[in-house]
Amino acid sequence: MESWLRPFLAQTLNWVSTQNLHKYGAVLNRFLPGILANEEATKRALQDDKSQNVEEVQKIIGYDFNDRNLLRQAFTHTSYHKDCISYERLEYVGDSVLNFMITKEHFFKYPNLPPGLLSPLRAANVDTEKLARAAVKHSFHKYLQHGKPILARRIQSFINVLPEYPLHSHGLIDAPKVLADVVESTIGAVFIDSNSSIDTTWEVAKLLLKPIITPEMLETNPVKKLYETCQKHKLKVRVVDMWSHDGSFEVFVDNQMRGKGMCHVKKEIALNRAANKAYNEVIGMLSVGNMNI
Repeated sequence: MESWLRPFLAQTLNWVSTQNLHKYGAVLNRFLPGILANEEATKRALQDDKSQNVEEVQKIIGYDFNDRNLLRQAFTHTSYHKDCISYERLEYVGDSVLNFMITKEHFFKYPNLPPGLLSPLRAANVDTEKLARAAVKHSFHKYLQHGKPILARRIQSFINVLPEYPLHSHGLIDAPKVLADVVESTIGAVFIDSNSSIDTTWEVAKLLLKPIITPEMLETNPVKKLYETCQKHKLKVRVVDMWSHDGSFEVFVDNQMRGKGMCHVKKEIALNRAANKAYNEVIGMLSVGNMNI
């Protein structure tokens, strides 16, 4: 051992003696009860907050749970902590039940509507954007338990663009799936808690989904709308896929670029945005009669 190190180690070992350890241990013992008390107080505060959240959500949906743990589970994302019981199983139930209830409602409400129109009508009422809008409308995002800060940022971005599309964007905005999930898991929780009562669950679902989209409110997907319009007017459509390069699509109508759409998160949204811009351009030019064809 180096000679300069020996005195330093000797002083250190002398300081960390049994006596000093007892002395500093006594100091820690005086603080420890306060630390533990604060920990218990924090736990109680968290439990109180969770209980308050349950009460608030019950008021929002108009249903009082027999088993409140089901409601807590319905708002728990897999990222909350490693041992948590997440909403995934309840979401699975809610997704199936909601599709059944909407199908039943439409079948009896629109007896003359063919399957070709019933299917897109159901899809519009249960798709990710529709359910995500319901979650925001009823402030579900404020009660979501998760451990991913990026989820909060995505949710806020979604909320910021909603005023541009009051009812539905029809594929033009990126709706966070987690918001749709929590609506489905809540519906699933109500279904399980109510002893599988369709009537009780439908009352909750109707409240959450208002306004329910009707056939009159249903709009065509931007891509389909563009192709149908151009086919009617004998215009040639060409789509250029550059999504893997820069997250975009370009739409050409009769060899002239009429729309470009971008979305780095979802390819389908980029395509829809490009088609929607092209459709609006085509309609605008057709209406004033100055389309060069």
